[in-house]
Amino acid sequence: MRSISLFSGCGGLDIGLHEAGFRTALACDLERLCAETWRRNMPGTPFLGGRIGTWTRADVVEAMGGKIGEIDLIAGGPPCPPFSKSRFYRTDKPRALDDPNGWETVDGYLRMLEWVRPRGFILENVKGLAYRVHSDALKTIIERAEKIGYKVSTGVLNAADFGVPQIRERCFVVGALDRQIILPTPTHSRDPNTGRLPWVTAGEALADLDTEENACDEGHFAGGQHHDLLRQVPPGDNYLYFTEKRGHPAPQFKWRGRYWSFLLKLSPDMPSWTIQARRSNNMGPFHWRSRILRISEIKRLQTFPDAFDLAGTIEQQWRQIGNAVPPMLAAAVGRSVADAIGCRSGKCHHNSDFLINSPHEL
Repeated sequence: MRSISLFSGCGGLDIGLHEAGFRTALACDLERLCAETWRRNMPGTPFLGGRIGTWTRADVVEAMGGKIGEIDLIAGGPPCPPFSKSRFYRTDKPRALDDPNGWETVDGYLRMLEWVRPRGFILENVKGLAYRVHSDALKTIIERAEKIGYKVSTGVLNAADFGVPQIRERCFVVGALDRQIILPTPTHSRDPNTGRLPWVTAGEALADLDTEENACDEGHFAGGQHHDLLRQVPPGDNYLYFTEKRGHPAPQFKWRGRYWSFLLKLSPDMPSWTIQARRSNNMGPFHWRSRILRISEIKRLQTFPDAFDLAGTIEQQWRQIGNAVPPMLAAAVGRSVADAIGCRSGKCHHNSDFLINSPHEL
């Protein structure tokens, strides 16, 4: 089945969709570096660059070689800052669709739906899109999609509930022309009494990458001036360990006086906390060995294939992975969409360029 990828980034959503039986007929992103990452990993896929708000339908047709043809799916996640938790603290900046960039990207996505009218669509964003404060934005998306003829469903999914070794909650808006899409049922759980598989832990995911001999590689120093404090933070904890409320004998910080991710350290016995898009020496999650994670490690925590080749500097590679949808979560959503829109004869099969790291492989 043929799909168009919007805000493609390095292709995390698309790798998962390929596992579910889709093939990307066109990828799109403003960031030129992402085009190079696509060229390295999924060569031959047409790539349309530039701002989505400046595109016309003719631009899309030209990028696809003169003909769009029948498209089964449009999928993508408009950039999330206008809907993110951090925007609550940035009162100097507008939120949601009041943000010009937020409006341009969401409107551009919906215009693409109108131009192409695929059989189904997936719109992914941070959990904040589902917050009441952003209800007007979500309502706009749903109403415009319904006006085109889509039956729309929404929900928040936690990647850890689908075998991803990372607690990462994301809002999904999905729709199909023929029937309602039912978002996937979790396969994993933190609760052992559910009958589901246990969450995959960071320790399981990184076991073969985490050795004593490479634990302190040059360039992975973490904590900055607070490095000595970071070394004292227990695995799975953060700066709150050093607060009076926690009973620390020599408090260093005020309760909730910093971002929650400040000096945040992974526990090998739990999934990772959400991998952020920015590599930092004081904002985690950090490795339980008190160092910054490596690119090979965040690829594992996001369920990217080990062989996936990223373009750019370490910081640029990190941003691409941190902004991506975990392919394993994308595959679960993709299968639900494929079930709803129906597999046409000979076009629903495994055709991924890469094999996603399974929980057993991790």
